[in-house]
Amino acid sequence: MQKAFGKKSVIFMFVFPAFLIYTLFVVVCVIWAGYYSFFDWSGVGAKTFVGFKNYIDLLTADTVFRSTVWHTLIYTLINVAIQVFGGLLFAILLSRIKKGRVALQTLYYIPVVISSVAICQIFSKLLSVTPTGIVNQLLSMINPAFATMEWISNPNLSLYVTAFVEAYKYLGLYMVIFYAALIGVPGELSEAARIDGANVVQEYWNVRIPYIKPVIVANCLLVLNGSLRSFEFSYLLTHGGPGNASELMTTYMYKQAFSSMKYGYGSSVAIMIVIICMVVGFLFRKFTGGGEDE
Repeated sequence: MQKAFGKKSVIFMFVFPAFLIYTLFVVVCVIWAGYYSFFDWSGVGAKTFVGFKNYIDLLTADTVFRSTVWHTLIYTLINVAIQVFGGLLFAILLSRIKKGRVALQTLYYIPVVISSVAICQIFSKLLSVTPTGIVNQLLSMINPAFATMEWISNPNLSLYVTAFVEAYKYLGLYMVIFYAALIGVPGELSEAARIDGANVVQEYWNVRIPYIKPVIVANCLLVLNGSLRSFEFSYLLTHGGPGNASELMTTYMYKQAFSSMKYGYGSSVAIMIVIICMVVGFLFRKFTGGGEDE
């Protein structure tokens, strides 16, 4: 069996389907978007070649796009903080629990399997003002002014609320990954740390967490990649509003291409998203050493 899996033909047989699907649905689509970005086109009818005009307007005159880049970076940082480090914290807590671990793990994982539409609807009701949602009802017990607190329609909070909702949905996924990594740490390492006088916090900080550093780096990269391309939560919860307060690069691209019928301009936004994702991913891997110890 091991000899069979070592053959190039067998490796090719397993790799080729994934490579073909990736090429058709990612590479080809990026190339077509790059092609359309050089045209002034509404999506139907004749196309007018404009060269780099869409990119020049995007980078020099479009202040909304620049704000969406900033919003997306903030959105990404919030998701990394909650999904990765929150997931790691929950995994550590699970690894310390002896009874009811499976039930808690299942409970934390439930949001992952619920659709994004359902999650957004749940939070819309929880944070509702008319009628007053559960969150405002509970907060109003502390201060009655919280009964009319706006969350989703507040331009100062909408971006953070949207980021929190996405982080809440996927936190359980990274918790499971970290939990699997933590229970895979050799027991003799923890035992040696305890013999040397380390307490629980020192054991995790100096032994277990450094041991799973490649997993932490990989999860950070996954969250970065997903958050920079996030679309559904901002669109479903706030539609990028109020105004452009929670507008992300992806929702802005969608509105330009399909709402404003500027398909060429929307394609240039899509290409900029690809470039920004590649640059951020490259810089992250460069500064983290690709998850490998030097």
